[in-house]
Amino acid sequence: MRDGIICIDKPAEHTSFDVIARVRGILHMKKVGHAGTLDPMTTGVLPVFLGRATKACDILPVQDKRYRARFQLGVTTDTQDCTGTVLERREVRVSREELIAAIRSFEGEQMQLPPMYSAIQVGGRRLYDIAREGGTVERTPRPVTFYSIEILDLGEDWAEIDVHCSKGSYIRTLCHDIGEKLGCGAMLTQLRRTMAAGFTEADCLTLEQLTALAAEGRAEEAVIPVERIFDCLPRLTLTPKLTRLFLNGAPLSLTQFTLPEGEELAVWSEAGEFLGIAAPDQEAGRLVTRKLFKLL
Repeated sequence: MRDGIICIDKPAEHTSFDVIARVRGILHMKKVGHAGTLDPMTTGVLPVFLGRATKACDILPVQDKRYRARFQLGVTTDTQDCTGTVLERREVRVSREELIAAIRSFEGEQMQLPPMYSAIQVGGRRLYDIAREGGTVERTPRPVTFYSIEILDLGEDWAEIDVHCSKGSYIRTLCHDIGEKLGCGAMLTQLRRTMAAGFTEADCLTLEQLTALAAEGRAEEAVIPVERIFDCLPRLTLTPKLTRLFLNGAPLSLTQFTLPEGEELAVWSEAGEFLGIAAPDQEAGRLVTRKLFKLL
Protein backbone atom coordinates (compact mmCIF):
# COMPACT_ATOMS: atom_id res chain seq x y z
CA MET A 1 0.00 0.00 0.00
CA ARG A 2 1.50 3.33 -1.01
CA ASP A 3 1.86 6.37 1.23
CA GLY A 4 -0.67 9.15 0.91
CA ILE A 5 -4.09 10.32 2.05
CA ILE A 6 -7.51 8.73 1.93
CA CYS A 7 -10.45 10.98 2.70
CA ILE A 8 -13.12 9.20 4.70
CA ASP A 9 -16.72 10.35 5.05
CA LYS A 10 -16.91 9.83 8.81
CA PRO A 11 -20.19 8.29 9.94
CA ALA A 12 -22.08 9.50 13.01
CA GLU A 13 -21.48 7.82 16.38
CA HIS A 14 -17.87 7.04 15.44
CA THR A 15 -14.89 8.81 16.98
CA SER A 16 -12.06 9.84 14.69
CA PHE A 17 -9.96 7.13 16.36
CA ASP A 18 -12.67 4.56 15.53
CA VAL A 19 -12.24 5.48 11.87
CA ILE A 20 -8.45 5.13 12.10
CA ALA A 21 -8.84 1.69 13.68
CA ARG A 22 -11.20 0.62 10.89
CA VAL A 23 -8.85 1.88 8.17
CA ARG A 24 -5.92 0.04 9.76
CA GLY A 25 -7.93 -3.16 9.67
CA ILE A 26 -9.20 -2.67 6.12
CA LEU A 27 -5.77 -1.84 4.67
CA HIS A 28 -3.70 -4.00 7.05
CA MET A 29 -1.48 -1.01 7.85
CA LYS A 30 -0.11 0.05 11.22
CA LYS A 31 1.03 3.56 10.37
CA VAL A 32 -2.25 5.45 9.98
CA GLY A 33 -3.18 8.86 11.39
CA HIS A 34 -5.70 11.64 10.92
CA ALA A 35 -5.95 15.43 10.95
CA GLY A 36 -8.76 17.50 12.40
CA THR A 37 -10.58 15.47 15.07
CA LEU A 38 -14.36 15.30 14.69
CA ASP A 39 -16.81 14.77 17.55
CA PRO A 40 -18.68 11.44 17.44
CA MET A 41 -21.96 13.10 16.34
CA THR A 42 -20.22 14.92 13.47
CA THR A 43 -20.08 13.40 9.99
CA GLY A 44 -18.09 14.32 6.93
CA VAL A 45 -14.59 15.00 5.67
CA LEU A 46 -11.84 13.27 7.67
CA PRO A 47 -8.42 13.11 5.94
CA VAL A 48 -6.64 9.88 6.91
CA PHE A 49 -2.86 9.70 6.43
CA LEU A 50 -1.04 6.51 5.46
CA GLY A 51 2.60 5.50 5.93
CA ARG A 52 5.13 8.30 5.51
CA ALA A 53 2.27 10.72 4.87
CA THR A 54 1.57 10.67 8.63
CA LYS A 55 4.59 12.99 8.92
CA ALA A 56 2.30 15.72 7.57
CA CYS A 57 -0.19 15.54 10.45
CA ASP A 58 1.71 18.00 12.64
CA ILE A 59 2.69 20.51 9.92
CA LEU A 60 -0.56 20.98 8.04
CA PRO A 61 -1.03 24.45 6.54
CA VAL A 62 -3.61 26.61 8.28
CA GLN A 63 -6.67 26.37 6.04
CA ASP A 64 -10.33 27.29 6.19
CA LYS A 65 -13.07 24.76 6.91
CA ARG A 66 -16.70 24.48 5.95
CA TYR A 67 -19.59 22.92 7.84
CA ARG A 68 -23.30 22.32 7.42
CA ALA A 69 -25.06 22.67 10.76
CA ARG A 70 -28.56 22.56 12.19
CA PHE A 71 -29.50 24.03 15.56
CA GLN A 72 -32.56 24.09 17.80
CA LEU A 73 -33.65 27.23 19.64
CA GLY A 74 -35.01 27.18 23.20
CA VAL A 75 -32.66 24.55 24.66
CA THR A 76 -29.18 24.86 26.18
CA THR A 77 -26.96 21.93 27.23
CA ASP A 78 -23.63 21.54 28.99
CA THR A 79 -21.95 20.46 25.74
CA GLN A 80 -23.74 23.04 23.56
CA ASP A 81 -25.13 20.18 21.45
CA CYS A 82 -27.82 17.52 21.64
CA THR A 83 -25.50 14.94 23.22
CA GLY A 84 -25.25 16.84 26.49
CA THR A 85 -27.35 17.29 29.62
CA VAL A 86 -30.13 19.86 29.26
CA LEU A 87 -29.43 22.88 31.45
CA GLU A 88 -32.37 25.06 30.54
CA ARG A 89 -35.44 25.29 28.34
CA ARG A 90 -36.77 28.68 27.35
CA GLU A 91 -39.72 29.88 25.36
CA VAL A 92 -38.90 30.88 21.81
CA ARG A 93 -40.40 34.19 20.81
CA VAL A 94 -38.36 35.03 17.76
CA SER A 95 -39.51 36.26 14.38
CA ARG A 96 -38.04 34.95 11.15
CA GLU A 97 -36.41 38.32 10.55
CA GLU A 98 -34.84 38.36 14.03
CA LEU A 99 -33.45 34.86 13.55
CA ILE A 100 -31.93 35.76 10.18
CA ALA A 101 -30.43 38.97 11.56
CA ALA A 102 -28.92 37.15 14.56
CA ILE A 103 -27.30 34.52 12.33
CA ARG A 104 -25.84 37.08 9.95
CA SER A 105 -24.51 39.23 12.79
CA PHE A 106 -21.83 36.60 13.45
CA GLU A 107 -20.25 36.90 10.01
CA GLY A 108 -16.74 38.32 10.08
CA GLU A 109 -14.10 38.40 12.79
CA GLN A 110 -15.30 37.34 16.25
CA MET A 111 -13.88 36.66 19.70
CA GLN A 112 -15.18 33.19 20.59
CA LEU A 113 -15.04 31.60 24.04
CA PRO A 114 -13.95 27.96 23.61
CA PRO A 115 -16.43 25.47 25.12
CA MET A 116 -15.54 23.40 28.18
CA TYR A 117 -16.17 20.27 26.13
CA SER A 118 -13.20 20.76 23.80
CA ALA A 119 -9.71 19.33 23.30
CA ILE A 120 -7.96 22.55 24.30
CA GLN A 121 -5.37 22.00 27.03
CA VAL A 122 -5.20 24.08 30.20
CA GLY A 123 -2.49 23.20 32.70
CA GLY A 124 -1.67 20.04 30.77
CA ARG A 125 -5.25 18.73 30.87
CA ARG A 126 -7.91 18.59 28.18
CA LEU A 127 -10.90 20.80 28.92
CA TYR A 128 -13.32 17.94 28.22
CA ASP A 129 -11.64 15.82 30.92
CA ILE A 130 -12.14 18.62 33.43
CA ALA A 131 -15.74 19.11 32.29
CA ARG A 132 -16.55 15.40 32.63
CA GLU A 133 -15.43 15.61 36.26
CA GLY A 134 -17.89 18.45 36.78
CA GLY A 135 -15.23 21.14 36.81
CA THR A 136 -14.84 24.41 34.95
CA VAL A 137 -11.84 26.62 34.31
CA GLU A 138 -11.47 30.15 33.10
CA ARG A 139 -11.02 30.32 29.34
CA THR A 140 -9.80 33.15 27.20
CA PRO A 141 -11.81 34.16 24.11
CA ARG A 142 -9.97 33.43 20.87
CA PRO A 143 -10.11 35.26 17.55
CA VAL A 144 -11.98 33.34 14.85
CA THR A 145 -13.43 34.36 11.50
CA PHE A 146 -16.72 33.32 9.95
CA TYR A 147 -16.16 34.22 6.31
CA SER A 148 -19.74 33.41 5.39
CA ILE A 149 -22.83 31.99 7.08
CA GLU A 150 -25.41 30.96 4.51
CA ILE A 151 -28.92 30.18 5.69
CA LEU A 152 -30.03 26.95 3.98
CA ASP A 153 -33.38 26.50 5.71
CA LEU A 154 -35.17 27.63 8.84
CA GLY A 155 -38.34 27.19 10.85
CA GLU A 156 -39.95 28.84 13.86
CA ASP A 157 -37.40 27.43 16.31
CA TRP A 158 -34.57 25.98 14.21
CA ALA A 159 -32.21 26.79 11.36
CA GLU A 160 -29.82 25.01 9.02
CA ILE A 161 -26.71 26.92 8.00
CA ASP A 162 -23.60 26.52 5.85
CA VAL A 163 -20.56 27.97 7.61
CA HIS A 164 -17.21 28.85 6.02
CA CYS A 165 -14.82 29.55 8.88
CA SER A 166 -11.23 29.77 10.05
CA LYS A 167 -9.39 26.96 11.79
CA GLY A 168 -10.20 26.81 15.51
CA SER A 169 -13.83 27.88 15.14
CA TYR A 170 -16.41 25.93 17.17
CA ILE A 171 -19.70 25.57 15.33
CA ARG A 172 -21.65 24.42 18.40
CA THR A 173 -20.43 27.53 20.20
CA LEU A 174 -21.57 29.63 17.24
CA CYS A 175 -25.04 28.08 17.51
CA HIS A 176 -25.04 28.56 21.30
CA ASP A 177 -24.06 32.21 20.88
CA ILE A 178 -26.80 32.80 18.29
CA GLY A 179 -29.32 31.44 20.80
CA GLU A 180 -27.99 33.65 23.58
CA LYS A 181 -28.18 36.70 21.33
CA LEU A 182 -31.85 35.90 20.72
CA GLY A 183 -32.44 35.42 24.45
CA CYS A 184 -33.74 31.87 24.17
CA GLY A 185 -30.63 29.72 23.96
CA ALA A 186 -29.79 27.10 21.33
CA MET A 187 -28.09 23.75 20.87
CA LEU A 188 -26.46 22.11 17.87
CA THR A 189 -28.44 19.10 16.64
CA GLN A 190 -26.61 18.09 13.44
CA LEU A 191 -23.14 18.83 12.09
CA ARG A 192 -21.35 17.79 8.92
CA ARG A 193 -17.89 18.92 7.86
CA THR A 194 -17.93 19.51 4.12
CA MET A 195 -14.40 20.88 3.64
CA ALA A 196 -11.13 20.42 5.53
CA ALA A 197 -7.43 20.63 4.60
CA GLY A 198 -8.41 21.50 1.04
CA PHE A 199 -10.54 18.35 0.64
CA THR A 200 -14.30 18.26 0.07
CA GLU A 201 -17.08 15.69 0.20
CA ALA A 202 -16.31 14.83 -3.44
CA ASP A 203 -12.91 13.48 -2.33
CA CYS A 204 -14.40 11.16 0.29
CA LEU A 205 -15.19 7.47 0.48
CA THR A 206 -17.33 5.76 3.07
CA LEU A 207 -15.74 3.00 5.12
CA GLU A 208 -17.94 0.54 3.24
CA GLN A 209 -16.67 1.80 -0.13
CA LEU A 210 -13.06 1.50 1.04
CA THR A 211 -13.75 -2.03 2.28
CA ALA A 212 -15.16 -2.98 -1.13
CA LEU A 213 -12.15 -1.52 -2.97
CA ALA A 214 -9.74 -3.36 -0.66
CA ALA A 215 -11.59 -6.64 -1.24
CA GLU A 216 -11.04 -6.16 -4.98
CA GLY A 217 -7.37 -5.27 -4.48
CA ARG A 218 -8.02 -1.71 -5.65
CA ALA A 219 -7.61 0.31 -2.44
CA GLU A 220 -4.64 2.21 -3.88
CA GLU A 221 -7.04 3.90 -6.30
CA ALA A 222 -8.38 5.87 -3.32
CA VAL A 223 -4.98 7.19 -2.22
CA ILE A 224 -4.34 10.90 -2.81
CA PRO A 225 -0.68 12.05 -2.98
CA VAL A 226 0.34 13.82 0.23
CA GLU A 227 1.64 16.82 -1.72
CA ARG A 228 -1.91 17.84 -2.58
CA ILE A 229 -2.43 19.02 0.98
CA PHE A 230 0.40 21.51 0.45
CA ASP A 231 -0.94 22.95 -2.82
CA CYS A 232 -1.72 26.17 -0.95
CA LEU A 233 1.98 26.78 -0.20
CA PRO A 234 4.42 28.58 -2.52
CA ARG A 235 6.56 26.14 -4.51
CA LEU A 236 10.36 26.08 -4.49
CA THR A 237 12.00 23.99 -7.24
CA LEU A 238 15.55 22.72 -6.70
CA THR A 239 18.17 21.69 -9.23
CA PRO A 240 19.45 18.08 -9.08
CA LYS A 241 22.51 19.18 -7.10
CA LEU A 242 20.47 21.16 -4.56
CA THR A 243 17.95 18.32 -4.37
CA ARG A 244 20.67 15.90 -3.24
CA LEU A 245 21.93 18.40 -0.65
CA PHE A 246 18.40 19.05 0.62
CA LEU A 247 17.62 15.35 1.01
CA ASN A 248 20.94 14.82 2.82
CA GLY A 249 20.02 17.54 5.31
CA ALA A 250 22.74 19.93 4.20
CA PRO A 251 22.08 23.64 4.91
CA LEU A 252 21.15 25.53 1.76
CA SER A 253 22.00 29.20 1.45
CA LEU A 254 19.09 31.41 0.40
CA THR A 255 21.39 32.96 -2.21
CA GLN A 256 21.43 29.68 -4.16
CA PHE A 257 17.95 30.10 -5.62
CA THR A 258 15.14 32.54 -6.26
CA LEU A 259 12.93 32.40 -3.20
CA PRO A 260 9.13 32.67 -3.50
CA GLU A 261 7.31 34.62 -0.79
CA GLY A 262 5.94 32.59 2.10
CA GLU A 263 6.70 31.50 5.65
CA GLU A 264 6.64 27.86 4.52
CA LEU A 265 7.48 26.40 1.13
CA ALA A 266 6.64 23.17 -0.67
CA VAL A 267 9.96 21.92 -2.04
CA TRP A 268 10.08 20.07 -5.37
CA SER A 269 12.79 18.72 -7.62
CA GLU A 270 13.13 19.71 -11.27
CA ALA A 271 12.07 16.14 -12.05
CA GLY A 272 8.65 16.85 -10.52
CA GLU A 273 9.14 14.95 -7.25
CA PHE A 274 7.72 16.36 -4.03
CA LEU A 275 10.60 16.50 -1.55
CA GLY A 276 9.26 18.11 1.60
CA ILE A 277 8.44 21.29 3.49
CA ALA A 278 10.97 23.98 4.35
CA ALA A 279 11.02 27.49 5.79
CA PRO A 280 13.43 30.31 4.95
CA ASP A 281 15.42 31.63 7.92
CA GLN A 282 16.17 35.14 6.73
CA GLU A 283 18.35 35.98 9.74
CA ALA A 284 20.61 32.96 9.24
CA GLY A 285 20.35 33.20 5.46
CA ARG A 286 19.51 29.53 4.98
CA LEU A 287 16.67 27.19 4.21
CA VAL A 288 15.43 25.21 7.21
CA THR A 289 13.93 21.77 6.56
CA ARG A 290 10.62 21.25 8.36
CA LYS A 291 9.82 17.76 7.06
CA LEU A 292 11.15 15.39 4.39
CA PHE A 293 8.78 13.16 2.43
CA LYS A 294 11.23 11.87 -0.16
CA LEU A 295 14.02 9.42 0.67
CA LEU A 296 17.31 9.13 -1.22
